[in-house]
Amino acid sequence: MAIVVSSNARALFEVLAVDRDGQRFVLDADGERLDRTALRGRVAATIAALRARGVEPPARVALLTQPGAETPIAAAAAVAAGYVLVPLSAGATEQELGHVVRDAQPRAVLCADPSALRIEAAGLPVLPVPRAVVDAPVAVRDADDEPALVLYTSGTTSHPRGVVHGARALCASLDALATRWGWTDRDVIVHALPMFHVHGLVVGWFGALRRAGALVWRSRFDPAVVADALQAHAPAVLFAVPTMLHRLGAAASGPNGDAIVRALRSARMIVSGSAPLPERDRRRIEALSGRPVVQRYGSTETLIVTAQQPGAAAAGAVGRPLDGVEVAILDESGRVHDAHSLEVTGEVVVRGPTSMRGYLGSATPVDADGWLHTGDVGYFGADGELRLIGRRELDVIKSGGFRVGAAEVEASLLEHDAVAEVAVVGLPDEDLGERIVAFVVPTDRSALDAERLLRWASERLARHKRPRELRLVETLPRNAMGKIDKRALRRG
Repeated sequence: MAIVVSSNARALFEVLAVDRDGQRFVLDADGERLDRTALRGRVAATIAALRARGVEPPARVALLTQPGAETPIAAAAAVAAGYVLVPLSAGATEQELGHVVRDAQPRAVLCADPSALRIEAAGLPVLPVPRAVVDAPVAVRDADDEPALVLYTSGTTSHPRGVVHGARALCASLDALATRWGWTDRDVIVHALPMFHVHGLVVGWFGALRRAGALVWRSRFDPAVVADALQAHAPAVLFAVPTMLHRLGAAASGPNGDAIVRALRSARMIVSGSAPLPERDRRRIEALSGRPVVQRYGSTETLIVTAQQPGAAAAGAVGRPLDGVEVAILDESGRVHDAHSLEVTGEVVVRGPTSMRGYLGSATPVDADGWLHTGDVGYFGADGELRLIGRRELDVIKSGGFRVGAAEVEASLLEHDAVAEVAVVGLPDEDLGERIVAFVVPTDRSALDAERLLRWASERLARHKRPRELRLVETLPRNAMGKIDKRALRRG
């Protein structure tokens, strides 16, 4: 099959743009394995199915991100051909899906199983992703600045908003990560992350396509299954979120623990992202794997903007700014401090080529100097690496005249063996303004007493940082990305 690429710029996805190495493995999705020739043929078939229904680039195309190879194939096809991809979470409610479809107004919805689409598509074509292989030319888009992707925010403050990214922003983030991580076409990425957000879709799948490497994707996380994939493709790169690393660490002490340890030790690099990695879990995974856990930082609006280097990952940090990206700290007076202004705490602001084009229907919300305000609070340490405290409106608690970072309190409580998970919030208090309240999921409820844990914490935290109240809960509320929903905790 001939792959046609315009000559004025490098193609967005190297794997699809170069007609060579046809039998080289490129994707294993839930056990279905594709080489480059098969992937190109499935991509061509998906594009042909859209055009047969009169849907032409640059139309928006939604994709229900279900298990199986159809999801990454359709995502690659849509973005490569010049459509604007709108990923939908298969786990979203009918109301949530309906909001996204009404807001984004795609021309068609792609999915592996149309019967699972729990919305009225309002006359939209609902197309099953073809399993056929089409031997036909495919024009792969350049790394241009036209819209390529609309990702929806988690919607914890209001309705989810569509964040528009151009192809050039995707490339800027992925190419800078490749430089930082030494990412080459020999790397196999292993992950079990959702395919509707930055970590799993952009960095995991689009990164593998951009670097001409490969992806092993498991749509459901299972420690043993992920360990098998790591071992089979050693030395592979593991992308994970903190919950997954916690469960891998716990599984290493279980019946098949030796296999977990061998898999972790076989990895070239272990990357954690999307949420803060508790120090307890970082230490455990590093002890098991024999290498530092690499952390990175970004958001739906900014893609990835900082990352650590393999082998030189400082504890509690998320790395230095990527090449070409400016990351700074905005203090309470409105002054901007760069990475050389050590220990200045404030809002993280970002400027550079990885930032979004804007929210759907509006321009990029930047200030007069071009800074995008993230809402995250942090500071640069003496090593030049960014450290995060939390969200400005949720994780900086103003109690008794002090500003307390929720993350520090959470990290302290997580050091207790009987604490499985914890979320700390500030609740209204007539005396203190906000009182510090910890919601704790115990490893064993019968072994954890709230009063005893409060006394334990008082020995490790300054008086103004100690929780005034501790509530034992079975689970913590989470949003569609699996992040703890602290607004739900504050609402009660």
